[in-house]
Amino acid sequence: MAHSGINILFEGRNMVRLLGGLWISAKIAAIAIVVGLVLGIVLGALRTLHNPLLRAILRLYLEFFRVIPTVVLLFLFYYILPQNFNINMGAESVATLVFALWFAAEMSDIVRGGIISVSPHQVDSGKAIGLNRLQLYYYVLLPQSIQLMIPATINLVSRVIKTTSLLLLISVMDVINVGQQIIEANGQRYENGSFWVYGFIFILYFILCYPLSLWARHLERKELVNANG
Repeated sequence: MAHSGINILFEGRNMVRLLGGLWISAKIAAIAIVVGLVLGIVLGALRTLHNPLLRAILRLYLEFFRVIPTVVLLFLFYYILPQNFNINMGAESVATLVFALWFAAEMSDIVRGGIISVSPHQVDSGKAIGLNRLQLYYYVLLPQSIQLMIPATINLVSRVIKTTSLLLLISVMDVINVGQQIIEANGQRYENGSFWVYGFIFILYFILCYPLSLWARHLERKELVNANG
């Protein structure tokens, strides 16, 4: 006779394993976001320079990561590139690299948009007091554009966290992969065991992402009020 489905979460170390899988997902996302944020700010600033060749190269980089589905990128970096270039990287390292490069590409577009939205008067004022190009970006353009970039950046962070659900495709022991293993090992003993496992995983992702969504909406409303104020 099948036991109540919710008990599958408390069988043995199932709960600990699920939380451990969530930690793997969150760790990969966090490292990728930090690395991608720094790289994206640099690339975004470079995209505003009056250098057609550089801008074309960075635009191609953006479009590559924007057009190619994330699952294809994971397969490309995990299965294809190592075979052709004799590169040995663990699944977690590959996932972190892919997400960091993807985040950097999308972040560069956010930064570029924020910088070009800064009032020309601010730029002229910076030049008038003798700031060089690097100082202009550091003291004027980036600080003035941060408020414009934050809501889009938060939404991008949320997208990265949710997309970590694809990690099981390259054998990363993330929360989805652990959940599948638990269902396969215990599913026959528990009624609707898969419902409770995936339901719990949904709650975990919700806890991670919903506060970010609320924060982004709050900032957007605040920006709207300031614009109309």
